[in-house]
Amino acid sequence: MKKSICIAGVIGALGAYCAAAQAQSSVTLYGIVDEGLTFNNNSRGAHQYSLVSGEIQASRWGLKGVEDLGSGMKALFVLESGMDLSSGKLGQGGLLFGRQLYVGLGTRYGTVTLGRQYDSVVDYVGLFEVGDQWGGFYTAHPGDLDNINNSNRVNNAIKYTSNNYGGFTFGGVYSLGGVAGNVTQNQIWSLGGSYYNGPLGLGVGYLNIRNPNTSFYGTSALANTTGSAPLASLNNIASPVFSGFANARTQEVYAAGAAYTYGAATFGGTYSNTRFDDLNGGGSGPNPFGNRGTAMFNNVEANFKYQITPAFLVGVAYDYTKGSSVSGRDGATYHQAQAGADYFLSKRTDVYFVGIYQKASGTDSTGSSAVAAINGVTPSNDNHQLVLRVGMRHKF
Repeated sequence: MKKSICIAGVIGALGAYCAAAQAQSSVTLYGIVDEGLTFNNNSRGAHQYSLVSGEIQASRWGLKGVEDLGSGMKALFVLESGMDLSSGKLGQGGLLFGRQLYVGLGTRYGTVTLGRQYDSVVDYVGLFEVGDQWGGFYTAHPGDLDNINNSNRVNNAIKYTSNNYGGFTFGGVYSLGGVAGNVTQNQIWSLGGSYYNGPLGLGVGYLNIRNPNTSFYGTSALANTTGSAPLASLNNIASPVFSGFANARTQEVYAAGAAYTYGAATFGGTYSNTRFDDLNGGGSGPNPFGNRGTAMFNNVEANFKYQITPAFLVGVAYDYTKGSSVSGRDGATYHQAQAGADYFLSKRTDVYFVGIYQKASGTDSTGSSAVAAINGVTPSNDNHQLVLRVGMRHKF
C-alpha cells in the first residue's frame, strides 16, 4: 500500500494545517520485495540452487514527491534504491540510489527531469517485452544486449517526456559525457514514442551510446562505488554474448514493440537491432580477441499471456537472436523459450513460476564456441542451459 506523507512548509508556513499542505504537496513511500529459489542446471557445468532477490521485478524502495506550483506547473522528484534481500546489499553495484534519482518540472507542454534515469528504449519499448511483464530479468534477451529489460541506467541525464496527446506520447534523453575538451565522449542520447488505442499498443525507441564500456556498463560496476570514473582498461560487460565488444566506440539500438489484447488474451512482440561500431578503433575498453569492424545482432521476440482469472495468468514466449560475422568469424545464434505462471493472493502479494531454456550455436564475442548464457545467471559450459524459478513478490 502506498503511503502519503504530509509535508509542512518551511519556516514561513509552519503554522499551516497539514490537511491544507497535503493538497499542495505530497511524498509517497513505495517499494517491492521479491525473493525466490532459482535452479540453474548448467552453471559452468554444475547444478546450482540459490536464493535470488528481485527476479520478476527488482526489489526496491523509493520516495516520490510532487508539489503543485500553480498555473499548470508542478515540481517533482524520485529517489529509488535497489536492494538484495538475500544478502542485504544495495543493488546496481552498490549505488545508494542506483535505480533512479532525479528532480524535474512538469508543465502543460511536458516534463523535464534531471538525474539518473531510464533511456527511451526502456520507456517506450520495454513494456512489450516479456521480461517487463510476467517473465522477469531471466527472460530478457541474451545478456539484455539491447537494454530493453533496463539492466543499465543513464547518468547525468536530461529527459523530456511529452504529455499524452490522444494516446500518443514521445520523449528523449541526453546525457552529458562530462569530459573536458570532448563533448561527444561518453555521451548518450535516445528518442522514442508510443501509441495506445484500446486493445492496441505500439512503441519505438532509439539509443546511441558513445564509449559504452565506460559510459553505460561502467556506471553500475562495483569497482565504481569509490566515486572514481570507470576505467577503459577494464571490461565492464559481463555477458559473453557481447563482452568481447567492449572496445566499441559506439553502441546503437533500434527497437520496436507491439501488443494486442483480445478478451483475456494478449499477443505481443519486440524487434531490436543492436550494433557495436568501430571495434578496431574505439578505445573504450580492452580488445584481447582482436575484433574489428562492426558487430550486429538482430533480435525477435514473440510473447503471449492469458488471464485465466483476474488473479491468475499464464504466459509463453520465444526469443531468437542472430549475431553477424565479426573479423571473419561466424556470429552466434541464440534460441530461447520461456513459460511462466503468476497467481495473486491479494492486490499486493503474488507467487509465481518461470522456466527458461536457451540453446546457443556459432561463435560468440570472445571468439569461442557460443555457450548458453541466460541473463542474470552464471553461463553454462556448453550450448544449452535451463533455469527454473519459484518466487514470491510483495508490493507496498
